[in-house]
Amino acid sequence: MIEINDTLRAEDLLTALERLWSLSADKILSIEQSSTADGGTPVFTVAGKYTAQGWTEWTQGFQFGSAILQFDGAGDEQFLEIGRKRTVEQMASHVTHIGVHDHGFNNVSTYGNLRRLMLEGRIAHDQSQLDFYELALKASGAVQAARWSRTHDGPGYIYSFNGPHSLFSDTIRSLRALALAHRLGHALMAENDTSISLLDRLLQHARATAQYNVYYGEGRDAYDVPGRVVHESIFNTNDGRYRCPSTQQGYSPFSTWTRGLAWIMAGYPEQLEFLDSVQDAELEPFGGREEIEALMRKAARATCDFYIESTPTDGVPYWDTGA
Repeated sequence: MIEINDTLRAEDLLTALERLWSLSADKILSIEQSSTADGGTPVFTVAGKYTAQGWTEWTQGFQFGSAILQFDGAGDEQFLEIGRKRTVEQMASHVTHIGVHDHGFNNVSTYGNLRRLMLEGRIAHDQSQLDFYELALKASGAVQAARWSRTHDGPGYIYSFNGPHSLFSDTIRSLRALALAHRLGHALMAENDTSISLLDRLLQHARATAQYNVYYGEGRDAYDVPGRVVHESIFNTNDGRYRCPSTQQGYSPFSTWTRGLAWIMAGYPEQLEFLDSVQDAELEPFGGREEIEALMRKAARATCDFYIESTPTDGVPYWDTGA
């Protein structure tokens, strides 16, 4: 609930929201009109125009998911049709993409939002379409969980596109794919028909990320500032031992790339919300609800406190706190 005061009147808020949806509508339509199926995914702008970069195509889900959310927020059905049509036409390769850690960004943003809108009654119920969306989400969660490396001291992690040595902070946001697939009754099937729990892999990755990528001011090293986040942790793939912090897009391994910080800030609360739908008995084999939620809350609170302390007063965060 928003408290209305002298500086924020209800009509001002409504005007701002209407302007926001109007601006986003124009941008989505512009991207739709200028993009082609074989032109790659818009990643960054050059002279004000989105440009594709054949890297991991990790923003395709944002491209079409934004259209779906535009319909969700403003009710204009042309955006539902754009999002739905492009999801069916272009997102199948993302569902089975074994080379990336981006399944949450791509597939939950598209198939997941279409499923949600149908279950909420916002769009007409069609069982065949619902089955299609859910099959895509099941496959996405299992494919994502298959990118697996083990640490020497217990939990494994979903490795990034950099390779089996790499634990990215970003990947906490792709646990959504595992969560949805698990809720839909799916598992990852491996050699000798071994059934691998997606919930187990989700929780292991959450533990590893909290242990290695988030700092708590507990004397881990000279850069152990409470709430600091490292973009990437590097492991020896021969024995699973932790080697060092690293970064791909931040200023240094010893400062905080604030987008990586944002992934942690959003990712753990997201998973805490998911755990509300999981029965206590289902969590017992993995340490129990109290221990699991305490770990996630600790990481979420530390990073949120760090964000508040490290963000300029104008509210616009630095690219990196060390830059």
